Amino acid sequence: MTAAQVSTHDPLAHASGYELMLYKLAGDKRRLKQIQSLRRKIEAKREMLPDYAPWISGALSARGGGQDEVLMTVMVWMIDTGNFTDALPIVRYAIRHKLVLPDQYQRTLACLVVEEMADTAMNGRALGEVIDVAGLQAIAEITQAEDMPDQVKAKLFKAIAYGLSNKDKPAAADYFRQALALHPKCGVMKDLEKLEREMKNMAALK
Repeated sequence: MTAAQVSTHDPLAHASGYELMLYKLAGDKRRLKQIQSLRRKIEAKREMLPDYAPWISGALSARGGGQDEVLMTVMVWMIDTGNFTDALPIVRYAIRHKLVLPDQYQRTLACLVVEEMADTAMNGRALGEVIDVAGLQAIAEITQAEDMPDQVKAKLFKAIAYGLSNKDKPAAADYFRQALALHPKCGVMKDLEKLEREMKNMAALK
């Protein structure tokens, strides 16, 4: 078969690098749709993510600021898998350049990132995993000026508070109070009262 024949029969023969990545992304999305288990979906995303690392690195290094569905989808997958460390540079880049999420995501960038990171952290906590407090605090700082529902930001402060509750009780109590101020029904009142009793007892022993 000649090179011309290969080019004729291969729809990707003249595709750009971005188009090739979109093609791969579409295939991975189809694979994920066939998986019903949330846990298995997360495992599959972990397996897929390394394949996108060169593209992500190149996109961030180029600093072009153009809309990039691959970049934004991979960012969400990183958050889903609890990889906050690698997701944060993408979040900073996306907010700086005012990128938007692909159509299937119905929330603004800042709202989705904050809510998904908080939910991922809390789901991991329920399974005995350690909350990435530094990652959550970083996203709180990055999105500080971004508009989102108070309930969403309360979720973030709540997750940070739980992550700090065994390390820095005064700081944890402060985050619990911030969460309550934003959303009085966020479900932390009893935890805050328990923490305040523990701090009071500790002070009494000094």
